[in-house]
Amino acid sequence: MTLIDRDPRAYPAVATFAAALATWHPSDPAQQALLGEYHDFITERGDTSLDRDGGPTHITASCFVFNADRTEVLLCFHRKGQFWVQLGGHIEAGDASVADAALREAREEGGISELTALRELPVDLDRHGLGDGFGRCSVHWDVGYAVTAPEGAITAVSNESEDVAWWPVDGLPDNVPPNFGRRVQGVLRELAASRP
Repeated sequence: MTLIDRDPRAYPAVATFAAALATWHPSDPAQQALLGEYHDFITERGDTSLDRDGGPTHITASCFVFNADRTEVLLCFHRKGQFWVQLGGHIEAGDASVADAALREAREEGGISELTALRELPVDLDRHGLGDGFGRCSVHWDVGYAVTAPEGAITAVSNESEDVAWWPVDGLPDNVPPNFGRRVQGVLRELAASRP
């Protein structure tokens, strides 16, 4: 069964997601160019672009969880990938939007229930291929959002990761995906550019 066959109230509507993306104007020219490719992808694939059962290539949602002054980021040690990465995963039935999916994943994978969105719009796009260890998924078109955790928040490890820990944004661990440090710095620049 694909997303198209399901109750449209169960999953975020791709038209709503496309409209939200259309309001974002990334400060980074490379992100702006990638945003155009995302628009083309969701226009071509429709509702199946948000559904992991709609094919091996689909949209995912992730969350960059920062401390209040944005000097640390919460990462999980991904069980399948065997690397440190931001929290996130697939969009599921019951998620009202892609942003809500990112927030749900952050709460599940980090164990912190009280997270505050830094803004409604995404802060990062990252299309990446996956290795054999990821099963039927071959490419994730990830959409990243940003939140803050309260001071002293207690984390918990989920069944999808082996560990969860805070890392300085300028002192990430060695075993992260390629260009991950650049992504974190890009997120921080995007957030700084959107401050009033």
